[in-house]
Parts: sequence; C-alpha cells; structure tokens
Amino acid sequence: MTSPRHALAGEIDQQKHYVTRAGWLRAAVLGANDGIVSTASLIIGVAAAGSGQTEILLAGVAGLIAGAMSMAAGEYVSVSSQADSERADLAREQLELNANPDFELRELAEIYEGRGLSRELSVEVAARLMEHDALGTHAREELGIHELTMARPIQAALASAFTFAVGAGLPLLAVLFAPLENIIPLTTLISILVLGMLGATSAIAGGAPVGRAIIRVTLWGALAMAATALVGHWFGVAIA
Repeated sequence: MTSPRHALAGEIDQQKHYVTRAGWLRAAVLGANDGIVSTASLIIGVAAAGSGQTEILLAGVAGLIAGAMSMAAGEYVSVSSQADSERADLAREQLELNANPDFELRELAEIYEGRGLSRELSVEVAARLMEHDALGTHAREELGIHELTMARPIQAALASAFTFAVGAGLPLLAVLFAPLENIIPLTTLISILVLGMLGATSAIAGGAPVGRAIIRVTLWGALAMAATALVGHWFGVAIA
C-alpha cells in the first residue's frame, strides 16, 4: 500500500510548472515566428516586384540561411550576457557570505519576515536554509536567480536557429509548388495559418490564453507581409 508521503511526492512530480520552459520556449517561439514572418515577407516583397520564380526561391533560401544563423548568433550573445551577469552576481554574493555571514543571515530573515513570517520563525528558517545551501538560498530569495530559469546560451541559440529554419521552410513550399501568379496569396495563407498554429501551441506550452496569442502573432505577421508587398510593388513599378 502506498504511503501518504509517497502519494504526495507522486502528485508533486505530476504537477506542471510552465516556468521551467521559459528559456527554450521563448527562443523557440521567437525563432519560428521570425522565420515565418521574415521569409514570407521577403518572398511576397520579391514576388510583388515582378521577379521570376527562380529569383523568388533564391531570395527565400538565402533569407532562411542568413536568418537562422543570425538568430542563433543573436540569441547566444544576448543570453550569454545574461549568464555573465548571473555569474557575476553569484560570485559577489559568495564574497559577501564569506565576509559577513551574520549580516546575510539578518538580510535573509528580513525577506521572510516581509512575506509574513514572525521574526523568530524568519530567523530560524533563514538559519536552516543557509546551513543547507547559503548561496543557493540567497540566489533565489535575494537575487531572483533560480536553477530552473538560469540563462542557457547554447540551448537558446540552437532552439532559435532550428525553429527559424522550420518556420522559414513553410513559406518556401508555396514557391516550390505554386504557379507564379499564386505565390503571393498562397504564401500569405500558409503563413497566417501556421502563425495561428504557432500562437496556439506556444500558449498551450506556456499555460497562457490561446485566443490572445493567436491574434497577437497573426496580426503582426499580416502587417509585416502587407508592408513588404507594398514596398515590393512600389519598387517593381519604379524599376519597370
């Protein structure tokens, strides 16, 4: 027979904590969204300028490769900067713990007291936690740094690059299989549908409202494609 303690542990293990997905989910959604919107916009803009199917395909493939590499590099640099800041804060906190542990204990106790614990209980909890893991406790409670949400540059870069390439590949299908005169409407349709699916998927994965996410990504994607189509049409008319 399962003990109450084991049953409780099983229930805790089954709970969903969406914050653990924050790092890779943000990068993945950003990469896929940018891949769809930027590549579709590029295809539509070039097609609206009156280019042939080969030129449109070449522009789309070039946009996919350049965009995926750019997203990976951008994510790695930005998240690495965040990771550097976190490491610096942790190193500084460790020095403070070594130099003045009594002050750090009082500081931690004040945090718990501010959350509603009595003075005596705050001191006891702070002392017990610092005995167990002083740096980890101060990182969570004072600095807001948690192991589950710490910056992971390589993970973010790979997720962003991969999802950008996948997202960018979908509008290219319209260029490969659609007649030249249907590339713009088919690319627009595919992109809007995929953006809606992306919004719904990211909302479900992150525990957010689905409808709001769908509207947000499809609206801005449609505006971007409309703007590039207009610019492409203007340039095409000017060149002609």
